[in-house]
Amino acid sequence: MGTDHTSKIVGTAWGLLILNTLGSTGAKTIVPLPRSLIQMVTMGALAVAFTLALAVNLRLRIRASAFVFLLTLLLVPSVISSADLESGFGALFRCARLALFVGTLWLLSRWWDGGLTFVRHHIRMYFAVLASVAAGAVLSPGAAMPELYGGRLVGALWPLTPPQIGQYAAVIIGLAVLLLLGRRTDRFSAAVVIVPALVLLALTHTRTATLGLLIGLVLAIGSLFLTSAAARRFFAWAVLCAAVAAVGFGSVLRAWFLRGQSEENFTSLTGRAKVWDALLAAPRTTSEHLFGAGLGDKSFGGLPIDNSWLAVYHEQGMTGVALVAAVIVVLGGVALLRPPSLPRACAIFLISYCAIASYTEAGLGDASPYLLHLAVAASLLAVPAAAPAATAEVPRRPVPRWAQSSEVT
Repeated sequence: MGTDHTSKIVGTAWGLLILNTLGSTGAKTIVPLPRSLIQMVTMGALAVAFTLALAVNLRLRIRASAFVFLLTLLLVPSVISSADLESGFGALFRCARLALFVGTLWLLSRWWDGGLTFVRHHIRMYFAVLASVAAGAVLSPGAAMPELYGGRLVGALWPLTPPQIGQYAAVIIGLAVLLLLGRRTDRFSAAVVIVPALVLLALTHTRTATLGLLIGLVLAIGSLFLTSAAARRFFAWAVLCAAVAAVGFGSVLRAWFLRGQSEENFTSLTGRAKVWDALLAAPRTTSEHLFGAGLGDKSFGGLPIDNSWLAVYHEQGMTGVALVAAVIVVLGGVALLRPPSLPRACAIFLISYCAIASYTEAGLGDASPYLLHLAVAASLLAVPAAAPAATAEVPRRPVPRWAQSSEVT
């Protein structure tokens, strides 16, 4: 199988993993899509992704990866807590989904070589998702910005929530900016991605994604500050533009950030704190404390948890929390130990973004876009496979004349 053909299959498998993590709940779409149909599409995408990854890696060649190994260990508390069926048969189904998801990552790890291949796959697929959001906004502005979500942008063709759209936009903006600074793409190509994504991010009014983008870029560009003149220039211009915006548009930015909420609602993180307090106050058995109550829909008392750490604690216990923390610590530690480079900067951006978003978004303990972001970071931090050393030709000693065979005539 040719290298180009294999690369296309790997990219397709990665795109199908992203499709699987888009979810099946969200805003009402222009054409009503039954949830069962959406689940069939997303789960079918995961099955096809695993099949494609297996087809191009029949010899099961994998790269050693602490990231995927820790995700594999995360299956243990997930299965233990889900086996008693306290959360219903759906918990076991989610365990099977997570196992297939992790298995696909193991198969694709063969192509994790510290290069930017998966960064480009990531940008292309999420840009396609955002294009569908933009198309829905053009076709039906009312459905794309409904009153139910306070006029924030949602997916009108596929049921996507404002935080999802904001997350996808922020991630590809950050990666595109870093590729531009590293001269791995031209200005026009970068602008085609960055400008529309910025517009969509602004329309979602997603504070977490915005803060994750800004802080992630500061950390990533800071890692290039001493070795890249382009990074230093960009940083200087960014500081200048931020100062001008703060002075000239301070009231507008504050209004956008508050989204019309009261100070009390804002300080309680839009009601999230009440759910968190109730979750922490709920009585738990020793088994539930250690292994959780089983994989669920990341909700408590019918309300979304919206915190990765508390969601993992609720569903996979303190064992799951320790494993997820180990994932962040290991990836972050490896990134800090790597010499300055563009792949390292991209990895730092993705790791820091996921760490920041984990405070108000769930997903680090189950198959989700956040695990795919971290998987891209793991691929960027992988050590390139050493090229096979050429076999040195051993010089032969000249054969004495007397030892040479003579032809008998």
